[in-house]
Amino acid sequence: MAGTQQFVDECNLHVKGGDGGAGSVSFRRESHVPKGGPDGGDGGKGGDVWLVADRNVASLLSFKDTPFRRAGDGTHGMGKHRHGRSGTDLVVPVPEGTTVLDRDGTLLADLVTAGDRWVAGDGGRGGRGNARFLSNKRRVPAFAEQGEEGEERWLRLELKLLADVALVGLPNVGKSTLISRMSAAKPKIADYPFTTLEPHLGVVRLERSFEYVVADVPGLIEGASEGKGLGHRFLRHVERARVLCVLLDLSPTAEVPPARQLEVLIHELGAYQPDLLERPRVLIGSRADLAPGADLDAADPDVRELAALGLDVDAELAAASRTADGVQLDQRVSAVTGQGIDELAGRLGEAVAMARAELPEPVQFVVHRPVRQGYQVVREGGGWVVEGRDAIRAVALSDLTRHDALAEAHRRLQSLGVDRALAKAGAQPGDPVRIGRLVFDYADEEEIDL
Repeated sequence: MAGTQQFVDECNLHVKGGDGGAGSVSFRRESHVPKGGPDGGDGGKGGDVWLVADRNVASLLSFKDTPFRRAGDGTHGMGKHRHGRSGTDLVVPVPEGTTVLDRDGTLLADLVTAGDRWVAGDGGRGGRGNARFLSNKRRVPAFAEQGEEGEERWLRLELKLLADVALVGLPNVGKSTLISRMSAAKPKIADYPFTTLEPHLGVVRLERSFEYVVADVPGLIEGASEGKGLGHRFLRHVERARVLCVLLDLSPTAEVPPARQLEVLIHELGAYQPDLLERPRVLIGSRADLAPGADLDAADPDVRELAALGLDVDAELAAASRTADGVQLDQRVSAVTGQGIDELAGRLGEAVAMARAELPEPVQFVVHRPVRQGYQVVREGGGWVVEGRDAIRAVALSDLTRHDALAEAHRRLQSLGVDRALAKAGAQPGDPVRIGRLVFDYADEEEIDL
């Protein structure tokens, strides 16, 4: 029997790309070929770890207790030019609206739409077999490359809910009750309740088969934009909403008057992200059944009777929609009595339809790929370190115990321009240089010497 699952909107994730397979050292061994040439095959590439936005995933719950994800390893090459198989890619589904950050907080990818994908862990390159190193100068290559280790790192995932409408208000103004009542009032509603400290989602379907998603954002407090309480976590879910529905508690028991409630909410939204104040906004008075003179509505029989008598209904409605401290509301609702619920659903639907109409034409999903990293020379004590995947890859694939393999690693470094970069940085002959597992003394225009 399924129970209520916890909603998780931020987590850490450890990814590891698959390791590449090693190349093979092999020579043809046939009775009629006394000196067979090299025929070692290449190792297979390690699999990649992909994060893919999936609309069927609602939260980051699956990463809470098991944050580790690893792709498959490539297999080793073999003789007779038989190449190893590539490792299996690992596809990790995440909710739409997931942002990916490194441990320093730098944004790496924003997976907004279903199908958006990003390579979180690059698989290691397979090592080349000795057949690849045959040349006029090297007739009997007796070495092959090792497989490259897959990329491994910790990431930070944060979810920003994708909702058409965000219900915003101070704590305990009736947002949760309102969204549950809106859901209960419609027969085709998907309601996803969580705890009171986490967002509630409701999918509202109007009679004209128009659907929109409403998010009940946990109550904001004064100072939320500065991180007070859980402010940043809550405000994050407002960022993508197309329409803001601001709820003010009209009941006499409210701790803060409506005008002050509105002042706090507007300030916190603007301080967190100024363009939130430019979103379409509907101002609603909640718990109208507890507020004096709050039962006048355009759809009520009493209002229609006033109109029949020739009275100024607009003036009456304007007066009824104004709070005691002068806040002009768009509508009053009561989740307890049902007053204004259907009208609110329709009003929000109209605002969402207008907001959607202004959106640009949809594009295909986005594929994020890592940018080529290159390398850089960094001073370390009395020596130097060459950092970056390109430089480390040049030596990591080599069997550094063999002189011919070491010479090949040096050739790769020269082709990358590492020697020139060291000279430009100020390296002097005799300075120790470290590149991955390789440590050598810098010697201008000379062969690398361990």
